[in-house]
Amino acid sequence: MVELLIVGDMMFEIFNNSGFEVLELEVLNSYVKYVSSKLDITGAIFNIIMVDDEEIRDLNKNYRGIDKKTDVITFALEDGDNFRNPDIRVLGDIYISIPVAYEQALTYGHSKIREICFLATHGILHLLGY
Repeated sequence: MVELLIVGDMMFEIFNNSGFEVLELEVLNSYVKYVSSKLDITGAIFNIIMVDDEEIRDLNKNYRGIDKKTDVITFALEDGDNFRNPDIRVLGDIYISIPVAYEQALTYGHSKIREICFLATHGILHLLGY
């Protein structure tokens, strides 16, 4: 499933490649719009990609040298000078492990969508350089 959202001159896409059903996706959409407006993200595009444990572990191993699963990994394209566009900011990609997010939601005693929103915020802040 791909969800394309455009807010003013900011756009983000949500891909669910996890194999897990993610309920309340409209909550994530609204939440990401809210966070983006509060952080004054304009003229930008980014992706949120929901994946399974195997894919997040592969990403973590191949790009960070850590052979274990994690909850969220970001690839910030503005970190380097090779990917600059004067017309639009291409911020990058946020990968969220849905199984890890669901485990953490259970551990911390809150809803699954709240954990996904938390991890999306974490990823957005990384894309912005925090």
